Amino acid sequence: MSAASKNDRWRWLTGGAVAVSLLAFTLLIALLGWQGLRYFWPHPVTLFTLQQPVGTTQLLGEIVQSQVVSRERLAASGMPDTEALPDEVKRYLIKTGNRDFAKSDFHSVLSSRIIQRERPAGAIVLQRRVGGMAYGWFDGLLEKGQPLVAKDLALTLQDRIKQTRERQAEADRLRQVSMARLNSEMRKLALHRQQLQGAGEYSAQAESIYQADNAELQRQFTQRARQLQELGSEIERTVLVLRDVNGQQHQIPLNQILAAWSPNTMSYGEKWQHFARQLWHFVSNSPGDSLGNSGVFPAIFGTVLMVLLMSIVVMPLGVIAAIWLHEYAGNSLITRLVRIAVVNLAGVPSIVYGVFGLGFFVWLIGGSLDKLFFSSSLPAPTFGTPGLLWASLTLALLTLPVVIVATEEGLSRIPPSLRQGSLALGATRAETLWHVTLPQAVPAMLTGLILAVARAAGETAPLMLVGVVKMVPELPVDAVFPYLHLDRKFMHLGFQIYDLAFQSPDAQADRPLVFATALLLVLIILSLNLLAMGLRHRLRERYRALMS
Repeated sequence: MSAASKNDRWRWLTGGAVAVSLLAFTLLIALLGWQGLRYFWPHPVTLFTLQQPVGTTQLLGEIVQSQVVSRERLAASGMPDTEALPDEVKRYLIKTGNRDFAKSDFHSVLSSRIIQRERPAGAIVLQRRVGGMAYGWFDGLLEKGQPLVAKDLALTLQDRIKQTRERQAEADRLRQVSMARLNSEMRKLALHRQQLQGAGEYSAQAESIYQADNAELQRQFTQRARQLQELGSEIERTVLVLRDVNGQQHQIPLNQILAAWSPNTMSYGEKWQHFARQLWHFVSNSPGDSLGNSGVFPAIFGTVLMVLLMSIVVMPLGVIAAIWLHEYAGNSLITRLVRIAVVNLAGVPSIVYGVFGLGFFVWLIGGSLDKLFFSSSLPAPTFGTPGLLWASLTLALLTLPVVIVATEEGLSRIPPSLRQGSLALGATRAETLWHVTLPQAVPAMLTGLILAVARAAGETAPLMLVGVVKMVPELPVDAVFPYLHLDRKFMHLGFQIYDLAFQSPDAQADRPLVFATALLLVLIILSLNLLAMGLRHRLRERYRALMS
């Protein structure tokens, strides 16, 4: 066999491997996109009339899934009276919602039981903060218990939902900014008083100043609380009357409704606008009482912030360690043992890092910091509890071997002649390292950063021990000094995927959101990697002339 034939075989083999990898990635994105993004599309609502042993019943909802099943399969599943069924029958999975005033929000229906099916024009879908979706007919609005009269009630409903959302946002800003800042100032004032008392310097004049300042803060806080109460009364004064498929009316406050639409009367353009609004709501809003009822912005924010903090910590440590190993340590026995330890650390299960982070960072270091600097807050811990800082340090430790290995590989590829030429021109070893060696190793450092970000952003197991939670009342960044609160817990997209898939009380309804959140996590990691790759390419082109 000729050398050319062997080269052709290797060329086809390597090209095929690349093609398979690209195909697998494309299929992954397509699967996540199809299964996740369809959740935001306004599907038609169907009214089913079903035959029962005695009389008929009706179901109103969306067709989630349909499949053809055999009579033998239905009999094996325990379904009674399968003898009268045909050999094959279509089974529909219908999402009927109304979880808070119905037995179940999903129903399985056989096509042989369906007498009639139609798409009523007046059917409405409500997306709620609590209780999931609601399906029915819009029977009007009540304001302070009295019917609201308008020429176009449907248009009035959309305007009132928008107004309620704006008032809710104003109430959130009042609570999370103004009242939070006043709370912080009152805590600082009380802490200053306690410090003066402990030092024996608390005089009558200091007590008078404290009482005056505290009274002013209490007055402002009471004023904000009154404003918040007035906003809450305005938000809760309007309710929607929904008539379900059984003819019963239910009153739903507008502050519990995120969106309302009539999918059976929407045009194609209106459906695309609704899809865009729902998608933006998903990525920009905070979750309600259940993760599946609202947005994932806190999880996006927590994921990106944790990755940035991890990168700030791991890059200097990894680069310095690689420089020592390659430039100064030589090839002694200790150096070889250190390299073996670094490589072995890359293979340690991530949950072990989580246990280490909990024991060392949280309990030992965090507990010691509380005793030294936050003793006045004890027994309530400040840093002696899982939080954003310890999660970032734990993942920095987890990804440290990747950065060390990548940086050392980059340093080893730099020609020795460049170092020798710099030294021959009179530069010191430190100047050579700083001005010649490190700039050319930056692309390799960024390669390590890319690998570190890709691994850290998707980790979930260690975070469950050192700071991630299902729901947070406030973000790690706010308008209260010091603005970035490293002691707070945070949300993470990886943990949210786990929670939606395995811990959700309504896993069937939240299943599409598992795929949507996974797609979002993949896109965030891809965006961060592309940013680092673009920077690496620019730096590589800048120093290409020196390497040639």
